Amino acid sequence: MTMTRSFPSKALLLTALLLTAMIFPSAGDAADEKPVVFPDTDAGKKVALYFMAFNSDDENEMLNYLLRNATPASLKERPIENRMATYRRLKNDLGALKPVKIVKETEDAVAVIAQASNGQWVETSFEFERVSHTLLGVRVMLLNEPPDLEAPTTPLTEPEMLKELETYLDGLVTKDEFSGVVLVARGDKAVFRKAYGLASKEYNAPNRVDTRFNLGSINKFMTRICIERLAAKGALKLDDTIGKHLPDYPNKQAAEKVTIRQLLDMTSGIGDFFGEQYVATPKDQIRTLADYLSLFGHKPLLFEPGTNRQYSNGGYIVLGLIIEKASGQSYFDYVRDNIYRIAEMESTAHLEADVPTENVATGYTRQWGETDHPGEPRRSNIYTRPARGSSAGGGYSTVADLLKLVLALKANKLLAAETSKSVSEQGIAIAGGAPGISAFLQTDPKADHVIAVLSNYDPPVAESVGHKIESLLRRLR
Repeated sequence: MTMTRSFPSKALLLTALLLTAMIFPSAGDAADEKPVVFPDTDAGKKVALYFMAFNSDDENEMLNYLLRNATPASLKERPIENRMATYRRLKNDLGALKPVKIVKETEDAVAVIAQASNGQWVETSFEFERVSHTLLGVRVMLLNEPPDLEAPTTPLTEPEMLKELETYLDGLVTKDEFSGVVLVARGDKAVFRKAYGLASKEYNAPNRVDTRFNLGSINKFMTRICIERLAAKGALKLDDTIGKHLPDYPNKQAAEKVTIRQLLDMTSGIGDFFGEQYVATPKDQIRTLADYLSLFGHKPLLFEPGTNRQYSNGGYIVLGLIIEKASGQSYFDYVRDNIYRIAEMESTAHLEADVPTENVATGYTRQWGETDHPGEPRRSNIYTRPARGSSAGGGYSTVADLLKLVLALKANKLLAAETSKSVSEQGIAIAGGAPGISAFLQTDPKADHVIAVLSNYDPPVAESVGHKIESLLRRLR
């Protein structure tokens, strides 16, 4: 995914059931490394075979690998057809994967840093059944910056890990490279929650642990939950076309051909609302989903639906409009009633930029005028963000509310029990970013950890902090 000069939000989406992987800009060439030697264990051998199957030019190699190694329960939970569809998308986007470093190795889990043919850095995590060592699942996380291949892997106690985390964050703040709030939870309890930097440079107001930050594209995850809820109620079907719910959609070809499923998976061919028209539009005139639709809805499809995959903020605007039609509520009211209130996310909402609201962080950016301005004083992002966010992103929340979202999913409060179980077991890794906006949420179901990072500085700072925390958590004894 390439970020246009209008700086659209972007998201890293990992959940295998609800979400599909997104490509970030390539990270350059891998350093010269010795070939990775996989552990001489059942798990290690199966990881080595996975990379051989992934890199084969014959997709039957991956099909046979999954049929031979995945547990029957996991195949029932997520059918082989869905797994192969995900594999094809990753293979098409990434090419071959070159393992570079094993970063985690236990009896039932292995994590490997690899680099793809296109330069993209990838972390692939494998979980195995403890006794039989059959494969429970594979998570592919696409990293938006080169990993620290020299990072230590020595075990840490939790106090040691938290001390290292504080030292790391203090160093970023000293260099003015981070402003925001960081939360690390184990189960339903925060083991680390701390605020850094200023919510308002104008008034020298510090960030607090309950300060609200713009989520960027993390809202897409919530839009997806809304679609799942409406589908469960029979208000829509994933294979419905746009035209079934939005008969007046301006592009008739899209209305007739594009399905809700393709919108969710970003295979619709619908483009983005960012661009010259967005830049030229006064931001106080972008306040409803219909206001966004006018920026892209009339444009031709980028490709035949289902034949390619491209990141699409516009597609998630269309999903929001479908939610409005199917529910009879505005998107903002539906997501409030069906996610925020149920999960008790009392500080989460789609705030309006010109309505004074207490305890909200102002975004500060070094991205303006078509270029980056490293080292220059940061400016407010008020001229780059719309008056109100959308179903594609731009809501506001706190780290505590993001933890509540995770706990509500685990407790089957938002989705059907089977779907919630899949999400909880496979984990979540999502991010959002735009000028002065950086957000990251990740769960590790095996260790029962949750990482939430919200920042009012430019991306990918929240993701970078989140990945650092993940590397520290991996070293816990």
